[in-house]
Amino acid sequence: WQKNDSLLCVGLDPDPAKFPAHLKGRPDAIFEFCKSIADATADLVCCFKPQIAYFAANGAEDQLKALIAHIHVNHPGIPVILDAKRGDIGSTAEQYAKEIFERYGADAITANPYMGKDSVDPYLAYADKGVILLCRTSNPGGSDLQFLDVGGKKLYEHVAELVATKWNTTGQCALVVGATFPGEIARVREIVGDLPLLVPGIGAQGGDVEATLQAGRTAAGTGLIINNSRAVLYAGKGEDYAQAARQAAQVSRDLINRYR
Repeated sequence: WQKNDSLLCVGLDPDPAKFPAHLKGRPDAIFEFCKSIADATADLVCCFKPQIAYFAANGAEDQLKALIAHIHVNHPGIPVILDAKRGDIGSTAEQYAKEIFERYGADAITANPYMGKDSVDPYLAYADKGVILLCRTSNPGGSDLQFLDVGGKKLYEHVAELVATKWNTTGQCALVVGATFPGEIARVREIVGDLPLLVPGIGAQGGDVEATLQAGRTAAGTGLIINNSRAVLYAGKGEDYAQAARQAAQVSRDLINRYR
């Protein structure tokens, strides 16, 4: 937030079908594509967020590991959130934590709170890592569960309160709240104080930047990690794709800053 004067997070969701022609067929295409995007935008972002499914589905876990290592070496101080949305208990969660933090070297993970605190504890055991819990998601079906009444409040409100008051004792937690619901962003901010919020849904999903900032920024003008993936990654289709991504990221970063 401070170093780059940015609340923008660039999501790294590599789809080889959308890569420029000169990369197609290369065994390291996913790494090369994401590395070039990261190098082109690193001074414009507050963090990067690779989505693990895009790597795993293509058998590119080693390229994910190499990408995170590249970011840490070449852009020190820029955190990497590994978007994995893990949610399991006990010894299984311990293995997931080892995978995310030791195998891949990520700085933070997205996780599902549905199975309760003991399913989150293995991630919190890594004292220098972040844990970002799903709260109010940007997909239309999110309301199926997140709007259920729980003791006079909605389930997403209960999750926000639980994380902010009971789970975040070490200051490692944040919440996911989608940009498509600015009213809910405002409600979560009211509940959690200055707890960081990861906000997907800007760009391709149609979230409103001004409404998101008005609803979710803290008094210091921070508190938000606003993710933009496809609109940045695929801004260009030719060999200059990284420069096109930089231009798209700069537009997004500047638009966010306009309303801070």
